[in-house]
Amino acid sequence: MKTSTQINDLWSQVTEYLEAAGLNYGHGASDAKSEALWLISSALGFPPEDVLEELESDIDPTAIEKAWEYAQQRAHTRQPLAYILGEAWLMGVPFYCDERSIVPRSYIAELIVDGHLEEWLPPGAKVLDLCTGNGSLAILLALACPDVNVSGADISLPALSLAAKNIDRHGLTEQLELYQGDLWDALPELASEERFDLIICNPPYVNAQSMANLPKEYLAEPELALAGGNDGMDLIRRILRDASAYLKEEGSLVLEIGNEKLNFEAAFPDIPVTWLEVSAGSDQVLLIRAQDLS
Repeated sequence: MKTSTQINDLWSQVTEYLEAAGLNYGHGASDAKSEALWLISSALGFPPEDVLEELESDIDPTAIEKAWEYAQQRAHTRQPLAYILGEAWLMGVPFYCDERSIVPRSYIAELIVDGHLEEWLPPGAKVLDLCTGNGSLAILLALACPDVNVSGADISLPALSLAAKNIDRHGLTEQLELYQGDLWDALPELASEERFDLIICNPPYVNAQSMANLPKEYLAEPELALAGGNDGMDLIRRILRDASAYLKEEGSLVLEIGNEKLNFEAAFPDIPVTWLEVSAGSDQVLLIRAQDLS
């Protein structure tokens, strides 16, 4: 008579439980099945990819209990799982995560890890991650390109304290510096040779109508990091207005705008852009050259 529980069995049971709870996803997991694997792997103390290789192994009762605690907390609170676990994964890299910043999920991360930004990164390049949040994009870039000098800036001191913790976790305190302030106000005035070769930015861009209809999981995140005003372009207008003062003559700005392409094109019909292909398509992330912002 079978008395033990295999990882695969628990995975199926937790998946069914999460599906029945009617949750919303998008904070590091796309559906109940992937989120169930994530919380089980956390209960076991192993990365999800390692757990996938041991699905027929018996799972310790203590880990089973912990996994169900996570699942029940997720269903009852509707908090993003990353907040419950205190950790999020982006492109296979772990980051400390809590309510001080949004859960990292930018498509710019794909471009960094896949090497698609390297043509805009000369040797010894200077890069700014504007609206850095918990520092995940800046950290991914520093890990992918050890010769690049990376800075991160954010208006939120709590978010920056979390970013500092993540920078220390990945041993990047010598390569990555942080600035606090409202967009460009965070930075000192830069001479032309001190400007950035590349600025990456995943700013608040959710329009007011979408903000009013966000599921509870998204409402758990800082509104400051999501809300972009009536058309989602409030902060983006400020970013584009002054970005050229912080970019080198041949520099570029990579900007994530989510599902706001129509609003972006209505707000900036005369700015030439290059749309960058990511897993969600070719209308989520764009590149603008400094010369087209002057």
